[in-house]
Amino acid sequence: MISMKITFLGTGAAVPSKNRNHIGIAFKFNGEVFLFDCGENIQRQMLFTEISPMKINHIFITHLHGDHILGIPGLLQSLGFFGREKELKIFGPEGTKDIIKNALEFGYNYINYPIKVYEIKEKNPAIVLKEDDYEIITYPTKHTVPSYAYIFREIKKPRLDVKKALKLGVKVGPDLKKLKEGEAVKTENGSIVYPKDVLLPPKKGFCLAYSGDTLPLEDFGQFLRDIKCDVLIHEATFDDQCRDTARENMHTTIGEAVNIARLAHVKVLILTHISARYDKEEFFKTYLENVEEYNNKEDFKIMVSEDLMTLDVKNDLL
Repeated sequence: MISMKITFLGTGAAVPSKNRNHIGIAFKFNGEVFLFDCGENIQRQMLFTEISPMKINHIFITHLHGDHILGIPGLLQSLGFFGREKELKIFGPEGTKDIIKNALEFGYNYINYPIKVYEIKEKNPAIVLKEDDYEIITYPTKHTVPSYAYIFREIKKPRLDVKKALKLGVKVGPDLKKLKEGEAVKTENGSIVYPKDVLLPPKKGFCLAYSGDTLPLEDFGQFLRDIKCDVLIHEATFDDQCRDTARENMHTTIGEAVNIARLAHVKVLILTHISARYDKEEFFKTYLENVEEYNNKEDFKIMVSEDLMTLDVKNDLL
């Protein structure tokens, strides 16, 4: 299994607190780092983790509220100081191009590497990035401004039925590799063996979803179920007692996030974007007790994210 780790660089909402930085999530996949949201101070948070900013090739912004984007100008400038040359791709809702343009014009800097910005305008789920071994899907959510969730899906290649290939006369060596890569081969007896003759369906790849800020959307949960999502990182800014406040600010409560995870049939739900009100010990105790109520009756694991928490997908989650 390819190495995959999730690091929470910031887990707070709206304003930073003593215990929680502005929001930012780094997902490390096969040596590359995907950054989801980039709140203020995110680059300094990386110094306390194994995350290298130079390994970030893609940044995905859920929406343009300050607590999700104010770390971008500093990060871009630091990458310039580090001597970055590789292109950086940034995805976000309409208006992201103006944000990056302003960031590049903010003061003097040494940003000489290429930056490409992709603005998302889709009103339905859409693939915004596709590579050989993964794809990123965006899903429109409901917040006070245009907002999107992001879903990472690992793409597995078809498996080769070696025994069947050998039985059909394929010799051990380069021909087996050709078949696995989708190329037909000719055996010594002159017969042609096609990939469809010897390839098995690929195994399911890992799937991770991040909601961004949003009202609870049952359709989102059902979509995640259909694509067989494994881990859902969902905002739960408030506990269930603050449902009216959550609704007024177009956020999600613990119970509502749990319901989305239940609909999605995920294995793990990780709650994040937690209000600064929970820096107070008595309020945070209430929050944790609320989480534990659901943990005792759901068949999936529910976790509360903490700043600098790193989870190994294979060992800690699956």
